[in-house]
Amino acid sequence: MSQNRPAREFRYYDFVMAAYVCVLLCSNLIGPAKEASVHVPVIGTVTFLAGVLFFPISYIFGDILTEVYGYARDRRVVWAGFAALFFAAIMATVVVDLPPSDAGRANQPALEIIFGNTPRIVAASILAFLCGTFVNSYVLAKMKIWTSGRWLWTRLVGSTLCGELVDSVLFYMIAFYGRWELPHLLAIMWTQYLLKSGWEIFAAPLTYRIVAFLKRAEQEDYYDVGTNFTPFSLKA
Repeated sequence: MSQNRPAREFRYYDFVMAAYVCVLLCSNLIGPAKEASVHVPVIGTVTFLAGVLFFPISYIFGDILTEVYGYARDRRVVWAGFAALFFAAIMATVVVDLPPSDAGRANQPALEIIFGNTPRIVAASILAFLCGTFVNSYVLAKMKIWTSGRWLWTRLVGSTLCGELVDSVLFYMIAFYGRWELPHLLAIMWTQYLLKSGWEIFAAPLTYRIVAFLKRAEQEDYYDVGTNFTPFSLKA
């Protein structure tokens, strides 16, 4: 059980960080552009934003990072993801707003639909991501101490339910309140929450395997005893 973090290098930490940021960018840039409807037997038609299929992977990476490397190192990855999202939002705004050439004018409406998110949606996405991810990591780190490292599934499920709830409520209320009819907004919000949470719970066996592999390979199993849980720090 690690309580004082040693200054050391890890073999796979950077790879996990890169994968986390990649999934986060793709799910936020590509996924929200399409609202999909799928008919599910018994339940009926389920409507959701396509990003829900991939965004939960970022939470899986967050669980892995906190479980193996600790809250502080996960916090650094979260801020790296925030910086990537912020830059992507600025780049998308500049690219969409640049006057198109005569040859590219026909493609401009499609670009505006896919990448022309309003500042309100961008702000909602980034704020929901930050708050939800930090809640997820905090709950998992605390539960690891409370359970003395046992029952990993309780931490994966508990942290996911808390983090995804914060993320879903903040994003939809900030981005679409007043623009969508409230019943439609609530229906989409809770559908997204249930799908994202269910996706991560379904992936728990794979998460178990990755966590076990990394703990063996890195010789690390960090416990956040005495950790400063402020989100406003890059200290690892």
